[in-house]
Amino acid sequence: MTILLIILTITIALFIWGKFPPDVVALMSMLALYISGILDLKETLVGFSNTTVIMIAALFIIGEGLSRTGWTALAGQKFVGWAKKSAPRLLMIVTLGSSVLSGFVSNTGTVAALLPVTISAAWNAGTMPSKLLMPVAFGSNTGGLLTLTGTPPNIIVSNALVEEGLEGFSFFEFALIGLPLLIIAIVYFRYLGYKLLPDNRTKNKPVNIDSEMHKWIEDYSIDDNVYRLRIRSMSPMINTKLGDWEFEKKYNVSVMRLRRRHPNTMKGIQPFVEFPKPETELRYHDIITLKGKTEAIDKLIIGLKLGIIPTKYDNKELKEELINHEVGMAQMIITPKSAFVGNTIPLGYYLDQAGIQLLGASRNNMPLKDTRIKVRAGDAFIIRGSWKDIEALQTAYEHLLIAGSPEAMAKNVDKLNTKSYIAMGTLLLMIILLVFNILPGAITALVCAGIMMLSGCVPISKAYKGISWTSVVMIAAMIPMGIALQKTGVAQLTAKGLVNYLGNIHPIMLLAGIFLLTTSFSQTINNSATAVLMAPIAILAATSLGVSPKPFMIAVAVSASTAFLTPVGTTTNAMVLAAGGYKFMDYVKVGAPLLLLFFIVTLLIVPVFWPF
Repeated sequence: MTILLIILTITIALFIWGKFPPDVVALMSMLALYISGILDLKETLVGFSNTTVIMIAALFIIGEGLSRTGWTALAGQKFVGWAKKSAPRLLMIVTLGSSVLSGFVSNTGTVAALLPVTISAAWNAGTMPSKLLMPVAFGSNTGGLLTLTGTPPNIIVSNALVEEGLEGFSFFEFALIGLPLLIIAIVYFRYLGYKLLPDNRTKNKPVNIDSEMHKWIEDYSIDDNVYRLRIRSMSPMINTKLGDWEFEKKYNVSVMRLRRRHPNTMKGIQPFVEFPKPETELRYHDIITLKGKTEAIDKLIIGLKLGIIPTKYDNKELKEELINHEVGMAQMIITPKSAFVGNTIPLGYYLDQAGIQLLGASRNNMPLKDTRIKVRAGDAFIIRGSWKDIEALQTAYEHLLIAGSPEAMAKNVDKLNTKSYIAMGTLLLMIILLVFNILPGAITALVCAGIMMLSGCVPISKAYKGISWTSVVMIAAMIPMGIALQKTGVAQLTAKGLVNYLGNIHPIMLLAGIFLLTTSFSQTINNSATAVLMAPIAILAATSLGVSPKPFMIAVAVSASTAFLTPVGTTTNAMVLAAGGYKFMDYVKVGAPLLLLFFIVTLLIVPVFWPF
């Protein structure tokens, strides 16, 4: 027991100090438990096979799928729109959203889904993610108290009553205490918590694709000489191939995109051909987007009997014309050693080896208007291609620089497509499987993560990059601490002594003692393990006093979900740790007042709805 308490004290001290990353501290703690002989090898490594840890990793992939298919960007914009650029109002929205969602989905699932949304919304609203992420985590913990399946401790205490031959809790019975606590949490964060939350400068700012597009349109004159032409009924182009007409050679124009006016997906005719090739077939009423000088376009219209669609591109329309979840744009800079230096390249030219099109050029921060550019070192080009090809461009061609992050920009496209609805369907499937307990939580998360990858919502090569390994490793490495506390008898001895002492004074004092003891354990032990430990003790104490055990079981469920003082108390706290740039003491400063409010409200409300 003494050795364990020393290890626990040092672990907590290192977390508070913040000198080492939290996952490293957790790993050192885990190794110390093995080296000291407190745990055997199997017990030491049990966290890495724990179903909760596996579920968390899978949930990060599901969250990545929602981010890559546009839901994150769209939800972030909606949140900002509702908040009207008010950071405190945005805080209330994301806290309420995480609370309500976690009443039906696991807390970890809720935070995994809202984490990228909240980060994006924070930056768009002009505030730091650290002002919002901790409320999302605490809100999800509180929201779990709205339903029986909202969080594992609820199920544990209800089942413990049933096993004793008593009546368990109904599905929404927990809302009698959960709803008041949720209101308290939202009001707290709105008026006090927001002031206590740190304003940490993190580097996870998402790319604002709208502002980037606006800048490129101006700097490179991308909107100049862009036209849309319709293939009319008398045009000789009908049922021919694009390469038959040699647009670049004969007319000095470049084809950017082709839109089918009569798509038929059953026959493989898609609505858009993003990168028309020489073998692309042309059909009646197709609309071709081209870039070229007005004189060349006029010649094309007359010679091929095409109709022009009058369009004055604004930034939003040009963005929708040029980018989506599959196709993007980036800035490419030519270095002195590049093979392109000295070559003449026409704008609109396709780099066949990389599948990239050149849309605009700039030299010395001035747009180049010529349709054919003799490349110099330092020239910058705006390129268009699939996001995958843009990322691979530097591999295909040496001595090129790609400015910014194409992958980050792809996640901020807010236009929905087929994969977007697959991703949302996957999330709804996860909710159904979890609510009705059709499959175990970890299996449910793995199945849904697999759907995200197999459907292409998350490229398989990117799946592991979407997981916050700091959070996963820290949680897995801290699970053995809970086992050690139970194995050595430290937890049981402390609990029984406190309960025996307070039980002789008054039931309300026992209720307070159980709450404080449970919340103390929950700061370092998994909330499920805490509930399993405290539930039988609470029932034993209540029956020995001749009072109803229900109020004490409610107190166990509530206090097991109040791990507000440490980043390791709950999975959700750990998940936002790195993204918010939080320190150990940030949790203490923000969480202590909220914990005190929960303690007081619980003592006032529980005896009213569940009398002794």
